[in-house]
Amino acid sequence: MLQSTLLHRLDDRDRALYLRWVIGESASRATLFFWTTLTHMGGVTASVAFALVPLLTADGQLKVSAVQAAWTLSISLLIVQAIKRLVVRTRPTERVSFSAHVHVPDRFSFPSGHAAASMSVAFIHAATFHSLGWPLLVIAVLIGASRVRLGAHYPGDVLVGQLIAIATGVAVRALW
Repeated sequence: MLQSTLLHRLDDRDRALYLRWVIGESASRATLFFWTTLTHMGGVTASVAFALVPLLTADGQLKVSAVQAAWTLSISLLIVQAIKRLVVRTRPTERVSFSAHVHVPDRFSFPSGHAAASMSVAFIHAATFHSLGWPLLVIAVLIGASRVRLGAHYPGDVLVGQLIAIATGVAVRALW
């Protein structure tokens, strides 16, 4: 009973945050372009490219970081997909009166794969190259925010996706 009440309260708060953050139908083209560009930077194709291009072209510490990023990305996305199929949380567009400004890849909302993918690569490279840390992490957080702004995810979906990526990255680096 207590667990059910807690989950309902968290869901209500998540939905309320979503409704405050999602971009309305009257958004400018520039606003939509900005958030859409960010969201595509966190897609699987872009994340795989950001992980694999250095893996194929670099050497030294960048190559090690790229291998770790590829492992973190792969493992975190497997975890995300497993959780999505266990939890089966519907997308916000199915529960509220907004339609997403981007194509949603599947019908499951929790956790966000885009947020996990972008944070996986950003976290590993930030942990390896400290001077790039803040810019990479800010971009990953903004990519996560783009998923909410564009109507594809609740804020909690994004937060959990990013936490999965960070936890996976910590584990990969610890086992390295």
